[in-house]
Amino acid sequence: MNEKRGVIRQNKQLVKNATYASIGMACILIGLKYFAWSMTGSISLLSTLLDSFLDLSASVLNFFAVRHAMRPPTENYTFGHGKAEALSALAQAAFIMGSALFFILEVYERFFYPEDIQETGIGIAVMALSIALTIFLVGYQRRIIRKTKSLAIYADSLHYFSDVLINGCVIISLTGTWYFGWEWLDPISGLCIAFYVVYMAVKITIRPLQVLMDRELCEEDRKKIVSIIMKHKEIKGFHELRTRSAGQSVFIQMHLELDKKLSLQRAHEIADEVMKAIEKVFPGAEVLIHQDPV
Repeated sequence: MNEKRGVIRQNKQLVKNATYASIGMACILIGLKYFAWSMTGSISLLSTLLDSFLDLSASVLNFFAVRHAMRPPTENYTFGHGKAEALSALAQAAFIMGSALFFILEVYERFFYPEDIQETGIGIAVMALSIALTIFLVGYQRRIIRKTKSLAIYADSLHYFSDVLINGCVIISLTGTWYFGWEWLDPISGLCIAFYVVYMAVKITIRPLQVLMDRELCEEDRKKIVSIIMKHKEIKGFHELRTRSAGQSVFIQMHLELDKKLSLQRAHEIADEVMKAIEKVFPGAEVLIHQDPV
């Protein structure tokens, strides 16, 4: 039990650290991109600046959502508050979708009222630096996601990963304008970025909706659970295996089929052995087992 609590505490701290890193990185990128946009006037660079403001908003939202999700169960919320992470991820998707629609209008205006782009070399350098910093953040987030399965950090990481692709698109736009004078490339790139952001917003909504609807764990995880159950020699079978997740918490319940001649104590010991084996594979999971005599 102490080991399980230690894993939970460690995961909570890792998720907290990820929220700190996201907020700090968003502030740095906003400063860099605002400087570059003020020097260049590029519409595609403006799109990444607006996206970074949304990154900051989403990261701050994650900061509070993660802390709420970590609150212990209460009398009215006996399963905890883990679904706050899913709600935070949906809110991020809404922010992203709104920014994309606003930016499409900005691109439309730039098509009819084009402006010269200045200091493109500065813009390219800043965007290259932004890509390097964002790749570092995404790598850090993904390490934490593998350990904690945090849905809020997953949504945040997906958003920042899209920034890497978006910033690369901006570099292409600025380079084409600088070397070849293709001024039309800037609004076209901005429009492509806006549509890609819409796509990412839709993609981000899928997993949070699955969690809120109590979807079963993936087939791979269910096979792991079945394998653990059937490895025990005294288990005749099982039924009503049900699983779901909420934030970083995983809930697993099942009925084990045991020899009816076993003592109540031995049946309880077998259930404990299965529970501990499952918790080794799914640290922090809440496992509920009912024993059926056969």
